[in-house]
Amino acid sequence: MERHPASASSRQELGRLLEAVLTSRGQANAVFDILAVLQSEEPEEIEEGVRTCSRLFGTLLEREELFVGSLPSEDTALAGSQGATYKYKVWIRHRYHSCCNRLEELLAHPTFQVKELALKTLMKFVQLEGAKPLEKPQWESHYLFPRTLFRAVVGGLLTPEDDHSLLISHFCEYLEYDDIRYHTMQVATSIMARATSQQPEVSLTLWNNAFTLLSAVSLPLQECELTNFYVKHAQTSDKWKVVHLKEHKKAFQEMWLGFLKHKLPLSLYKKVLVAMHDSILPHLAQPTLMIDFLTSACDVGGAISLLALNGLFILIHKHNLEYPDFYQKLYGLLDPSIFHVKYRARFFHLADLFLSSSHLPAYLVAAFAKRLARLALTAPPEALLMVLPLICNLLRRHPACRVMVHHPQGPELDADPYDPTEKDPARSRALESCLWELQTLQQHYHPEVSKAASVINQVLSVPEVSIAPLLELTAYEIFEQDLKKKMPESVPLEFIPAKGLLGRQDDLCTQFFCLS
Repeated sequence: MERHPASASSRQELGRLLEAVLTSRGQANAVFDILAVLQSEEPEEIEEGVRTCSRLFGTLLEREELFVGSLPSEDTALAGSQGATYKYKVWIRHRYHSCCNRLEELLAHPTFQVKELALKTLMKFVQLEGAKPLEKPQWESHYLFPRTLFRAVVGGLLTPEDDHSLLISHFCEYLEYDDIRYHTMQVATSIMARATSQQPEVSLTLWNNAFTLLSAVSLPLQECELTNFYVKHAQTSDKWKVVHLKEHKKAFQEMWLGFLKHKLPLSLYKKVLVAMHDSILPHLAQPTLMIDFLTSACDVGGAISLLALNGLFILIHKHNLEYPDFYQKLYGLLDPSIFHVKYRARFFHLADLFLSSSHLPAYLVAAFAKRLARLALTAPPEALLMVLPLICNLLRRHPACRVMVHHPQGPELDADPYDPTEKDPARSRALESCLWELQTLQQHYHPEVSKAASVINQVLSVPEVSIAPLLELTAYEIFEQDLKKKMPESVPLEFIPAKGLLGRQDDLCTQFFCLS
């Protein structure tokens, strides 16, 4: 829709009204005319009205002309016997509340420029109201923050009706401030708790808005003094929770645990789990509290189970969590479809990481090597060029498994003792089997696959082969590589030199025609 700037006359009129209110309290009723512009149907007029309100109430807050304390009702204050100054301050603060309420409504305006300007104005009021509090401190050095106004701002972002992802991305600029980040975590936790308690089924829009905001919150990794405040204070106190990283971690943990205790849509499960290992777990006060969420995610299956295993692996590796079924869950994810899903590269990267320890029992590693070898029989070439080096790496890390290559009975076993239907790798009898599948793949139609499978015939080198460059390999890239290969100038097609088209008879015919 084409936008037209507000007319010069309307800007001049708003400027005149603003000047009148700021210069004389006798002209205070002009505030109603300014607030009326916020109800306009034209986005350009609304924007001009928001800018005027920003200058008006910003100035009044700095002048401390608003009533401070528990705000009485407007009718009670005006009917009372207090002086004119008292009545004016109560009255103008009610007008300030009316302005803030309308700005909160404008966060849902269909025009993004209006929403963005309303957000910036509200955050300006948060800063000014924090510097010049509208409530009285209960004791000396009492930490004051405009929680009511700030809660309304965050509540306007976390709505079930409108997708506010773009507006939230603009709000995230304020999260670099320690106090804004701390209060955002607290407010988001309470808003989500109230929304889920009031509605039996929460809309996907609200979940997405909440995740967009929560995932933007990041804490310092090391203990440090938190003094980068959006709301300026003359001096800080060590008694304030907002200055301690430990309190931020507690708020961060409550925020995520409150969010994850609900049944999330599958699309959000993936987003949360992708961010879990590097954006959530390192900042939790007690990372092991995520065990319930991760174990339930493991039972979902597919990509969600894989990503959940990544989080569990971190808890096992760094926080001494005991989870005996970890490798059984990973083993269960190995099926023929794993070579054809879009998260194949991530899966094998993580599988390589999970199996990297040299302290794993031989029977477990043998089960994974055998399962991968069996799946390789029907895998596409681009997957084989990644899986075969991975199998060889497993044998390099665990020499006890090399018996599967040099088995006494070799591929001449009457029947393969390995049970591919067994879910428990400990009972699969993989160590009693051999990797005959690799010998079969040495006859593969693609020369690179055949070459990779033939590595097993030689003594395995000590350094492992990195599979990182092969994780994203595609069939198109293999085809392009084949096209770029330089072929010899003359390609031998027959090892016995040809003597004429039809052999000796052809020679005789040639002589006959020559003589004739």
